[in-house]
Amino acid sequence: MLSKAEEKIMKILWKQNGAFMKDILDVLPEPKPAKTTVSTLLKRMTDKEMIKYETIGNARKYIPTVAKKNYFGKKFKEFKNTFFNNSSTQFASFFTKETDLSISELEEIQKLINEEIKKKKQ
Repeated sequence: MLSKAEEKIMKILWKQNGAFMKDILDVLPEPKPAKTTVSTLLKRMTDKEMIKYETIGNARKYIPTVAKKNYFGKKFKEFKNTFFNNSSTQFASFFTKETDLSISELEEIQKLINEEIKKKKQ
């Protein structure tokens, strides 16, 4: 998994489908981290095999190797395991009762669940 700082950079890479160091620094909010800090984070992310790079001239273009959907799916599973004993039912119960969802949001969730049930029954 990525640290919060690494996730900020990864979100930029997902959004831009790869970026150079300059592009990353341009997009990061103020106060901007030092270039050496970003370089260290990119190295760690490369070591974790979350990104790769292509050398273009004398610059590196950093490219995600993990899809956003896959990363957050894995992160959600860890969250569910840690806080809800790996129970989807406990998570759904908490999510629907303890969050401030409107009726229309609950109906939309119900629609999504019903569609998924229909697909799985086929």
